[in-house]
Amino acid sequence: MVLMLVESQDDSSTLVPPLNFSMVEESIYRSGFPQPSNFAFLETLELRSIIYLCPEPYPEENIEFLNDQNIRLFQFEIEGKTEPSVSTLNDTITEALKVLIDVRNHPVLIHCKRGKHRTGSLVGCFRKLQNWCMPSIFEEYQFFAREKARATDLRFMESFDLSSLRHTLQGEDPAKPPIE
Repeated sequence: MVLMLVESQDDSSTLVPPLNFSMVEESIYRSGFPQPSNFAFLETLELRSIIYLCPEPYPEENIEFLNDQNIRLFQFEIEGKTEPSVSTLNDTITEALKVLIDVRNHPVLIHCKRGKHRTGSLVGCFRKLQNWCMPSIFEEYQFFAREKARATDLRFMESFDLSSLRHTLQGEDPAKPPIE
């Protein structure tokens, strides 16, 4: 991703990406919570969707930006300070992954507050779906989390079960037994 300079009427201004902004892959981005100062930068991405991983309501100013840009908001309420049950987190991440891998939602931005733990966990599970090896997944997670990396996040990504998501992608219902 390249930062661009644009000319404005009052001199030149810099497009400012959100905290911890990065491209995951073409049409998939990650970051911390976008501030109004980041809106001009986000416009350049021509986003169709945002995956928001926090339980707090989205600020009105951000909602107005999304409406003005025709960006769809998908909110998945993952607590940041308390550890949700593994089954709840597994279900929530699976639902978020379904949105993430649906190309009709691309370009898409994934974010939480700081773009570290919740965003890192979703991206890590996405990488697992892409068949990345666990050391590479952990390295990417730790790059963004830095000294705040959580062992619980690493264990979650390692144990995350992709089978129900893979069945869904193949058009199968994992709850139904196969027809013989």
